[in-house]
Amino acid sequence: MPSSQHYRPPGPLGFGGAPLGNMFAPVPDEEARAAMEAAWDAGYRYFDTAPHYGSGLSEHRFGEVLRTRNRDDFVLSTKVGRLLSPADKGDDSMFKQPLPFAARYDYSADGVLRSLEDSYQRLGLSRVDIVYIHDVAADHHGETWTEQFAIAMNGAARALTRLREEGVIKGWGLGVNLVEPCLRALEESDPDCFLLAGRYSLLDLAGLDDLLPACAERGVSVVVGGPFNSGLLAGGNTFEYAEAPDEKVQARDRLRAIAAEHGVDLRAAALQFCAAHPAVAAVIPGTKSADKARTNMDLVHQAIPAEFWKALKAGGILPEHAPTP
Repeated sequence: MPSSQHYRPPGPLGFGGAPLGNMFAPVPDEEARAAMEAAWDAGYRYFDTAPHYGSGLSEHRFGEVLRTRNRDDFVLSTKVGRLLSPADKGDDSMFKQPLPFAARYDYSADGVLRSLEDSYQRLGLSRVDIVYIHDVAADHHGETWTEQFAIAMNGAARALTRLREEGVIKGWGLGVNLVEPCLRALEESDPDCFLLAGRYSLLDLAGLDDLLPACAERGVSVVVGGPFNSGLLAGGNTFEYAEAPDEKVQARDRLRAIAAEHGVDLRAAALQFCAAHPAVAAVIPGTKSADKARTNMDLVHQAIPAEFWKALKAGGILPEHAPTP
């Protein structure tokens, strides 16, 4: 039976930990620590990481800073679904200079419990608030994703529900890049929240018409990851973790032109658009430097004229029913 009251992460802004796993480029230890410290000083109180990020590196870096804070003063989420084992080196296809651990998928109940215990050790903390089942979707498993999803629902979901009932964690959900697994999870289990990356943004509205209304109806919240779509909306050239296709660059440029007409920073618009939906609890852009941490907090509070949002809807960039600030 669905829970009568689901845990909702705090917002509007959280700290996405993938860059501190050296996503795309190495981040020196001192810069990683400075980013975490600056985020704390700027008012961040929700921090998200995962074993996958740098083969445990992000979790280690999170723990080094968060261990020095009062544990009741922040919310921490990590992920399960991959187990790390010692290896000559980690997978450096996306995370550069990772720790020397290899990952294998395991969505079973036992695998999830072991993963969480390992995360406690890497973090040096005895409590995690939210646990997301990571990447149980077609973009990582191809045609076999439904088989992995079934394992996760029968194993991970049941184990995490039990941990929630016992008070070990406050909530659980999926951490994915696609909408369909979240919709299925709503049908087959009782999640508290979803971390949906890149599927609710100014450049991708995949979550707007089905998932977000379904979550609102169930009292399940959404944490939006990738609000800049891997950097394209923040001035970069990357979309979906790869070189942006021409049509997405053109869409970004159109947004940028309208933003310039109204004196709006497109990064602020990207963050605030995601946060405006009532089902969205928090927006967690990946953050790798102290400057970015401070800037993102400033951007999420910048004033944006109503005329800007009206222009996006008048131009067909946003549908009329899309919530805006």
